Amino acid sequence: MSEHDAVSAEAARKVGEFFQLRQEQIAQRWADAALFRTVFTVSRDEAVEACKTVVEALAEVATAARLDDITAPGFQTVREQLGRMAASRARTGLNPAEVAGEVAELRQPAETLLHNEFDDPDSDQAHACALALTRLMGTLRLVVMETTLSLGQELIERQREQLLEVATPVIKLWDGIVAVPLIGTLDSARSQVVMESLLDAIVAERARYAILDITGVPTVDSLVAQHLMKTVAAARLMGAECIVSGIRPAIAQTIVHLGIDLGTVLTRASLADALAHALRRQGITVAPGAEAVNLP
Repeated sequence: MSEHDAVSAEAARKVGEFFQLRQEQIAQRWADAALFRTVFTVSRDEAVEACKTVVEALAEVATAARLDDITAPGFQTVREQLGRMAASRARTGLNPAEVAGEVAELRQPAETLLHNEFDDPDSDQAHACALALTRLMGTLRLVVMETTLSLGQELIERQREQLLEVATPVIKLWDGIVAVPLIGTLDSARSQVVMESLLDAIVAERARYAILDITGVPTVDSLVAQHLMKTVAAARLMGAECIVSGIRPAIAQTIVHLGIDLGTVLTRASLADALAHALRRQGITVAPGAEAVNLP
């Protein structure tokens, strides 16, 4: 280890000791910072305890002389504590850079207390410790920004999954008959949601007939056709007959041009036709302009 590295490591350890020794004072000052004050609005004591948790984690990182290492074990606690707080701030409209800015504001109170630890604030040791503190707080900003971005991505993914589920509802049309009216583009992710939702509904409703209505699907290519075939096959394995309805003339021509064989798939022109077929198969007659009548 070079002399410079040895000095840096020693300064880092002294900063770690400083965080341990002055935990209460630092926590009291940080509790008034925007990052903590705006999250813990009910009890200041709760904010102080949260600050102590972060101070203790930073002390661990500094003592290990891993000031620039975002993978240091101590930062895991920071991710858990400040990650939840950053997510709370993000929900109020702050972007990751603004949250990181609030984290940066924590450096000054700690720096002031550290400055008071030295009889000679202009000594080489004082400057080395101030530099170590700056490096540590800079890494803390990176950790919080990384965590905030990750949480934001997870939120977007959850919202996307929820939208997929909302966009692919399974409707019970009759006892033993369920339907999925598809609207919009059908890709691999959505096709998987369609299949899972339909199979779950078949089990829950003990459905004998499942209708896939593609009236609202703008285009059908080979990939979409494959997804439909897989869904039909999966429904059959669950003991339900699957009917594809809503194949418009343009889509029918596309399927023919693509050379896709839907010969094994039962199709109907509309959802009404598919429902009528399923009802007839259950012994129910559907008369135009009249209510359905049960056959003897």
